[in-house]
Amino acid sequence: MAKVDKTTKIGELLQIDADVAPILLGIGMHCLGCPSSQMESIEEAAMVHGIDADMLVGEINNFLESR
Repeated sequence: MAKVDKTTKIGELLQIDADVAPILLGIGMHCLGCPSSQMESIEEAAMVHGIDADMLVGEINNFLESR
């Protein structure tokens, strides 16, 4: 089972499971295909979108665990 942390890049995350995209879209990250977003960490993306990174990582890992 895959598990991510705050340093995981968005591009890596989407390779682990592309079905996580709705979680990212839900926080307002509508630029998932943009090259710069692919190299952002989950922590950086959370900061830019005003979301708590630990909460976001927890939500993503809960989703991945349920797969």
